[in-house]
Amino acid sequence: MRTLLFILISFVGLTAAICGMLMISYPDGRALGLVPDILEGTFFNNFLIPGIILAIVGSINVAAVFSNMQRSNNRYNWSLAGGVLISGWIIAETILIPAIHWLQFIYLVSGILIILISYQLKGKWAV
Repeated sequence: MRTLLFILISFVGLTAAICGMLMISYPDGRALGLVPDILEGTFFNNFLIPGIILAIVGSINVAAVFSNMQRSNNRYNWSLAGGVLISGWIIAETILIPAIHWLQFIYLVSGILIILISYQLKGKWAV
């Protein structure tokens, strides 16, 4: 379970942080092949603010990766926070943007698994 958790937080952390930085660097979305039209009806004119939020989500998951590598006492708290954030990001994204993409499903499942595994490894569930 620890290995699966590590793989999931690494995947989410790296991809979210990189995509967030690309959205910050190119707020028009061209670096990721995004069209600004998908933001119509949301609070955003471009991808700058969503990029900042996604970079933060990714950074929390990267912090969870390093915390797990160091076997810190708070490693499962960091992982749990990362799972909650990526799940919240995907839920908010699907509410705000009507277009559904298969990657949203992958990230939502990853977030839920991170939450469940972290909670289990924290010792909150009986084995």
